[in-house]
Amino acid sequence: MRKKILTSKTRLDRFLSRKLHINKRDVRLLLSQKRVIVDSHIASDVQQIIHPFTQVSLDGKVLQENQACYLMMHKPLGVVSATQDKIHKTVIDLLAHPLKHSLHITGRLDLNSTGLLLLTNDSQWSRKLMSPDNKVYKRYLVTVKKPITEEYINAFHAGMNFPYEDITTLPVKLEIINPFQAELSLIEGRYHQIKRMFGRFRNPVLEIHRLSIGSINLDPFLLTGEYRALNTEEINLFQS
Repeated sequence: MRKKILTSKTRLDRFLSRKLHINKRDVRLLLSQKRVIVDSHIASDVQQIIHPFTQVSLDGKVLQENQACYLMMHKPLGVVSATQDKIHKTVIDLLAHPLKHSLHITGRLDLNSTGLLLLTNDSQWSRKLMSPDNKVYKRYLVTVKKPITEEYINAFHAGMNFPYEDITTLPVKLEIINPFQAELSLIEGRYHQIKRMFGRFRNPVLEIHRLSIGSINLDPFLLTGEYRALNTEEINLFQS
């Protein structure tokens, strides 16, 4: 069962009014009686901002104590980026974490792709990370069936038009590693974008492995299927 978490900030009086089913005048009375504790301090300001992970209690009874969770996983082949699936094993199934059912996936990878996957219960953090407006680059190592030539570099950088959706991709940086591998950096994550771009050259993609999202790199010590908590520096890259 997934745990529902407040997804945006709100004022203390609105939070208590909704939680306790009381009017805002009664909220002021609770605060004047010093019965409300917010993050270990007696609350006194009805306009105090309550975030999804602010701890709030009344008369010692906890009203909200969500813990923020940020994980990176080395996603294996054949596992879906979903919270549940009737056919395939999901990345959530690989977790042995007490907050696993409150997490959502930030930057999905398809069934046959591997590499860096981020999971969190902080919706504001993940929105900042994945918003095209913030121009967060995702970096991939791509293996293809046929040799890659210099022609690919200009074509990927120019963007490609897909008439069916009437879209033109943003520039993609392509660096040739060897004749059959390239490193790609792109902002977008359109449906099967990498495969379709190589498809313009009739060059089948054999493997897609994500190396990084923004400045967060896949931990080289993580084995396939393993995960770890993000450190403070990694989390703060996309904090408000």
